[in-house]
Amino acid sequence: MSQVVDNEFESLLPQDDAHPYRTGAWRPQTKEWTATAMAVEGKIPDDFAGTYLRNTENPLVPGVGRYHPFDGDGMIHSITFGNGEATYRNRFVRTKGLAAELENGGPLWAGLAESPKKAVRADGWGARTRMKDASSTDVVVHRGIALSSFYQCGDLYRLDPRTLDDMGTESWNGAFPAEGVSAHTKVDEATGELLFFNYSTAAPYMHYGVVSAAGELVHYVDVPLPGPRLPHDMCFTENFAILNDCPLFWDEDLLKKDVYANRYHRDMPMRLGVIPRRGASSEVKWFDCDATYVLHWINAYEDGDEVVVDGYFQYDPSPTLPPDASIDERLFRYLDLYAMQSRPYRWRLNMRTGAVKEGPLTDTITEFGVINGAVGGRKYDTAYCVIPTEGWFMFEGLMRHDISTGRETRFHLPDGEHCSEAVFAPRTGSTAEDDGYVITFTIDVPNDRSDCAIFDARDIAAGPVARVRLPERICSGTHACWTNAV
Repeated sequence: MSQVVDNEFESLLPQDDAHPYRTGAWRPQTKEWTATAMAVEGKIPDDFAGTYLRNTENPLVPGVGRYHPFDGDGMIHSITFGNGEATYRNRFVRTKGLAAELENGGPLWAGLAESPKKAVRADGWGARTRMKDASSTDVVVHRGIALSSFYQCGDLYRLDPRTLDDMGTESWNGAFPAEGVSAHTKVDEATGELLFFNYSTAAPYMHYGVVSAAGELVHYVDVPLPGPRLPHDMCFTENFAILNDCPLFWDEDLLKKDVYANRYHRDMPMRLGVIPRRGASSEVKWFDCDATYVLHWINAYEDGDEVVVDGYFQYDPSPTLPPDASIDERLFRYLDLYAMQSRPYRWRLNMRTGAVKEGPLTDTITEFGVINGAVGGRKYDTAYCVIPTEGWFMFEGLMRHDISTGRETRFHLPDGEHCSEAVFAPRTGSTAEDDGYVITFTIDVPNDRSDCAIFDARDIAAGPVARVRLPERICSGTHACWTNAV
């Protein structure tokens, strides 16, 4: 085993920190590691190769006032597999905001749960401005470069996916939009294109764009909305991109007072906007659907006249709390996937008639569904999702969901151990959609350790075929991706 601490940062957090999302499974790290020849339980398969990347919220600096976990500084974890061996690294995303706060010796911007008026500096990033772009939400790989992104629109930070060397921010040859890019960009493996959207508090409130396989911004159009909205994710098919206008957004009257408070409008439909991949603003076709909020989409594809869209329908996007609920319970209620009753759901949008057919795919509460990237935007059959921990923004197991049959197979981790958003890694030379492995990082709080767990994608319930011991227990977080490049 070879484990080297490449860098160590000084944390500015309180030594006796008791914040629920800076302790336990959310305890942040300060060390950056490089590790090889790590201890392995089982055997790392030698018939797959590539890199698993995971973004985490890992704060070094306390918030201005109330801290929300999405305020945490981005830290990317990378584990590269090949020939039955693995190399692990973790690195902070070298954001401009983190550098400024470390130099300042304290916070400069207001976080997600705090009023922007409390920010020390008047500039910043995000759809509401005066926020730090922590680049701690998602990570994708486009043109062989890892891109990390921020929850409410910001820069895309570029890293080498294997070494995690800092490569600065994405510019698209000077065409990167001033409004930034939202949390979730989408890479179409078939075309090499990257699709994205952004949003703001100023009309037209949303834009949609396409970046070519060569890294050029080749398409960027307005997507007019009735007012400021809070879209988080998008999906695509071979010929279309699917955007959304959900009835949970900032209260417009309070916005005039510089107050950013979410309100759920149960009497408003959720609208899905279908636009040709290189379409004009006038070509967006909107479909009215049952009211909900969708945090994440699973996949979409075309079926004759219909665009089929799968995602997670929240049956209670704004959970009601008892009058005696604590401040933390009120603050973090939008993190409890059980309280929001998030379930897989399907919308069929008829592009010829405008009709909508919709309904649940299962009654099981899950989220963070991933697929084999090769079938992104195409008809598919299998999703791999997390089993959430009730009352917390954490995950306690994995589930394989066979879409066509409804069959679900699960693996639950021991008490006190949590997992990350998983990825699908294809077996070398595979042709079947589910021929490969499902990979996740684990956070074992009672035993103070983390592993990279590798599952046979066809037999999740059997448990990991291998566990690779990481040099340190990692912090929990949000999203991940897989790249076949090593």
